[in-house]
Amino acid sequence: MLAENYIDLHVHTTYSDGSFSPKEVVQYCKNKGIVAVGITDHDTTDGIEEAIEEGKKQGIEVVPGVELSVEFKDSTESEIHILGYYIDWHDKTLQQKLKIFRQVRQERAYKILAKLNSLGIKLEEDEVIKEFSSTQSIGRLHFARILFEKGIVSSVKEAFDLYLGYGMPAYVPKFRLQSQEAISLILQTGGIPILAHPYFGICVDTKSIKKLVNQGIKGIEVYHSKHHKNVTEELNNIADKYGLLITGGSDCHGAVDGSEPLLGSLKIPYILLESLKKYKQQLEDFKCQILV
Repeated sequence: MLAENYIDLHVHTTYSDGSFSPKEVVQYCKNKGIVAVGITDHDTTDGIEEAIEEGKKQGIEVVPGVELSVEFKDSTESEIHILGYYIDWHDKTLQQKLKIFRQVRQERAYKILAKLNSLGIKLEEDEVIKEFSSTQSIGRLHFARILFEKGIVSSVKEAFDLYLGYGMPAYVPKFRLQSQEAISLILQTGGIPILAHPYFGICVDTKSIKKLVNQGIKGIEVYHSKHHKNVTEELNNIADKYGLLITGGSDCHGAVDGSEPLLGSLKIPYILLESLKKYKQQLEDFKCQILV
């Protein structure tokens, strides 16, 4: 691959809280000149197959992934997100865990609905249930879109700022794994656990990242649509210090508030994916050596 080929390893589809189907994600990548994309839906892997099939047609490399929410007391919202790349998404243990996460998400959604109703924001249960049916993994962004579409707020951001954000009146915490449990789950499926957008989770806290490294984290999402240049530089230094893999992605959820989708907005070089694939191959080689 040439240096001018770019990737986006953090994208959500309609199977979680994105507005693009997996097929549309791949087609958008083709139009934007992105040669590889990571499908990283929250708590579900159901969009991976569709993306891979479309990727074969469009000549786009699809990296199978997932994003897990993790309890972490040292963070601003008591949670961080961990991305798992090159997981065996057919693994039964993984799928059993993800099914539980999605069930708990639905229970949480009804609690959010009740809180909004108590605030005088009367959403019809039917329309929320309809939103359930369009996704495998419902989250706050779905509610934010409903509030925006109904004119209750002027933007998705305002929905979070006024109602759904951490500490706001309609906020309900979601079920979260312990960090060690999430990292181990990804490793057990042959995947590579990566700390997602750490600037917003643990504020580039080197001590906290060291704790995750000791638990088995293998890399950091250095490049992110909300990471400023100075943050990117600091994270690069931290990755270098601990010998961690470096990844990057837009964290695209499709078109939000009618704005241009973030997919392809960052110039993330393909060489980062080459390093990720090299590490995955080393894992496979080590596994084969054990089995011999």
